[in-house]
This record gives sequence, structure tokens and C-alpha cells, in this order.
Amino acid sequence: MEKERLVQLFESSLGKRVAKIEHLFGGGGSSRKYFVITATDGSSVYGVTSKSPEENLAFYNLSQQFGQKGLPVPKVYGISEDHLCYLQENLGTTTLMQYIKARRNADGSYNEEAVSMLKRVISQLPDFQFKGASGYIFQLCYPVPAMDAMSIMFDLNYFKYCFVKLLGIEFNEVHLQEDYEKLTVDLLAECKNNFLYRDFQSRNVMIHNGEPRYIDYQGGRRGPIYYDVASFLWQASANYSDSLREELVDVYLQLLAKYQDVRKEDFLRHLRLFVLFRTMQVLGAYGFRGLWEKKQHFIDSIPQAMKNLEMLVEKGVVNEYPYLKEVCQQLVREYASNSAFSILNPAFRTPSLVVTVYSFSYKKGIPVDNSGHGGGYIFDCRGTNNPGRYEEYKHLTGLDKPVIDFLENDGEILRFLNNVYEIVDFHAKRFIERDFTHLMVAFGCTGGQHRSVYCAQHMAQHLHDKFGVKVIVCHREQAMEEVIG
Repeated sequence: MEKERLVQLFESSLGKRVAKIEHLFGGGGSSRKYFVITATDGSSVYGVTSKSPEENLAFYNLSQQFGQKGLPVPKVYGISEDHLCYLQENLGTTTLMQYIKARRNADGSYNEEAVSMLKRVISQLPDFQFKGASGYIFQLCYPVPAMDAMSIMFDLNYFKYCFVKLLGIEFNEVHLQEDYEKLTVDLLAECKNNFLYRDFQSRNVMIHNGEPRYIDYQGGRRGPIYYDVASFLWQASANYSDSLREELVDVYLQLLAKYQDVRKEDFLRHLRLFVLFRTMQVLGAYGFRGLWEKKQHFIDSIPQAMKNLEMLVEKGVVNEYPYLKEVCQQLVREYASNSAFSILNPAFRTPSLVVTVYSFSYKKGIPVDNSGHGGGYIFDCRGTNNPGRYEEYKHLTGLDKPVIDFLENDGEILRFLNNVYEIVDFHAKRFIERDFTHLMVAFGCTGGQHRSVYCAQHMAQHLHDKFGVKVIVCHREQAMEEVIG
């Protein structure tokens, strides 16, 4: 039924015939589903369905507003009369998160290319907050036109009931509510007529033809500028260093000066409160989606978010809220001891599993499992487009940027890896639960130079980031080996 509705919308809005429609993925924590619709002339768009017509209409209206202001958002080609589905520009599948993760140094820091892209993204945020807000009717926002005391309290209670309470932490409702109300007043003290993106983070930025494009702003509203900066720089899974955060804040402030005068000291003082608020909000979301609904991606994000909370406690950001400080300190102690966390989910135990990931050439045979356990997978990359067929890539490997760009812009390797991740994640999770110690994953291609190297490197980083396991990645034909974790 969803596909039929999208086909009808596509043909009536664009005047083209549909050749095929494929389900791509779901919308993470929402009811949205994404489809790729390909026309008979080879062009394609995304078709999106959702159970929330109000949210879809908010996305459509904001897209029109941002497009008119020249902001880099996807074009929206049409929306159904009941607002349950719409068509948007196909921006590919490479998110900023994927882009920067592929450009990590051996020590976990980001290379110059990744940092340059992050600076470009943070420098465009003030344009959304000010230019994007100019002349917009905030009553069109969903679910509320502005960040207010009620919406803040919803998020704070999310933290209280879906994270703190789920972990079995005891607290005094009245004392905690008193601090919540004081924090709410402080958060709203600097609320002006700006656009608050609400979910400005690296998974909501697409890299398309080398340029950042922005999505998932349908929950935006009028609100303080600090929230978006906190969301972006303290995103748990991105794990930016303190020095990189400081560098990116300076870039943001330089561009903010086009729209508003602000003293850096005042900005940082307000920003710290929003980092606290955002950290509590995402822990509530991770608790509900992860600990309650058992969605692994959200469970995997909890450890880094807890490190952010620990940092905030250590720096005294919660000192103005004494009872909230007690609750946060108890959470940090529980996390450090693993007591409440490991009881709820084995993902918080330090895993004993070591994964060995190979790239290899089929011409030289399949890698030998030296662990003696014989468990794991061998994946054939030869069905994806081969950069080795082109002269300019023949002397490069899957670790080099031109090859990475070729593979990611083509997109086949990303769809292939997404399917492989799902299979291997299931295996790794079960091995960790059963305290197994070894798993092997190998990727083969014709020469063991381009596709298999790219896949092995990304799988190694993926497994380490998601499960915290030690990974040995061996590019056999390149005589290269690296230990991650």
C-alpha cells in the first residue's frame, strides 16, 4: 500500500513513469520509512512515508522556507493530500558520521579532511538559526512553535523515568523537580527569535557531491542557539576531543558575529547548561529506545553519553542544582562500578571478544583462521563496482581518498556493507553474551587492494565503535596490520 501511494504521488508530481521502487531503511527512532523510486529515464528520488501527517507537513514547510533562503537542504517535489507521504531529493547514503569515521587517524582523532568538513558544517549553522528563521511563521512548527517550559520538562522527565528509573536508581521526586524547575528557568533565559534545529548532529548531515546537505529538521522550532551547538559537538557517537570542540566553537562564533554580538565567556557559560540538558535528553532517549525497546544502536550509544555526563559533573556544571548533582553523581558511580548497568544489559561488560578482520585476494586463497576456533564469515566484494578497472585508481588502495570517494559516490559498496553489518552484528552480540573470545570476518575481491580493503577497514571500525571490542584488521595483500582498541 505504501509503495502504491508513493508511485501515484511520484507520477502525478513529476510526470514520469516509475521503473522500480525499493525499500531503503527505516527512520531510526521514528515511524518514517524511506524508499528509492527510480524513473524509466534513470533519475531517482526518495519516497518517504510516516504515520505523522503534522510532522511531514512541518518538514515540507521548512524545506520550502530554507530553499527560498538558499540553504542547502533537499528539494521536496511533492506531498500527498493527507500529508502521509512525500518525495524528496536523493542525496545518497553517505552521512557526515560515515564521512568522518572513514577519516579517523590510528589514535582515534580525525584527520585534516574530516576537521575541514566539520568546520564547514558548524559554520553553516548560524545561517539556519537566523536566515532560516527570518520571516518564518513558527506556528507551522510541530509539535510546538517554540521551546518552552513544558517541552523542556518533557525531556527532563524522559531522563528521569526512561533512564534513571530504569536503572533502579532511587531519588526524591520533589527535590529533583525543584532543581528541574530552576534549570528550566536558566535554559529559557536566552530564548530569542531564532530557529532551533533540534537534532543538529552528524547523522542528519548528508555529504552529496562533496558538499554538506541538511535533513531531519522537522522537529525544529523557535529556541536558543546553544541547543544546536551542544547537540552537534557533544553527540555521543562522534566522540570529539575537547580541543576539537573548542576549535569548532571558535568557528561557530566567528560566523555567529554576522547576526549577533556575543561575548565568548557568556556564550560558553550558557552552552554548558545546554550540554547538560542535551546529555540528559539523549540518555532518556537511549534508555527508552535501548534499555526498554532493546534497540542495539541506542544501547551502544549509552557509554559515550555517560562519559559526557561524568565530564559535566567533574567540571561542576551541575553544582547550581544540588539534588540533580546527587542523582548524576550516583549514575556516574554506578556506571564506573558497572553494577546497575551490567545487570540491565550485558553490553556494558567489557567484552572478551577479539575480532580479526581480513582483506584478501581470491587469487591467493582464503585467509587461515589462526585462532583455532574456525568461526566467522567470508564476504565476496566482487559483485560491487571495481575501481581497479580505472587507470587512475590502479596504484591506490581502499584506504586512499580517491578510491573511498569513488566507492561511496557509486553507493553499491555502502548498501553491501549495511547488509553485512546486520549479519555480523548479530554474531558479535551473541558471541559477547556467551563470552566467546574470537571471531573472524574476511572480505575478498579480485586483487585484495580496493573494495576488500575498504570493507575490512570500515567493518573493523564499526565493530569497535559499536561493541567496544578489540579488532585486529589485516590487509593481507598490502602487508598492513592495525589493532583498533
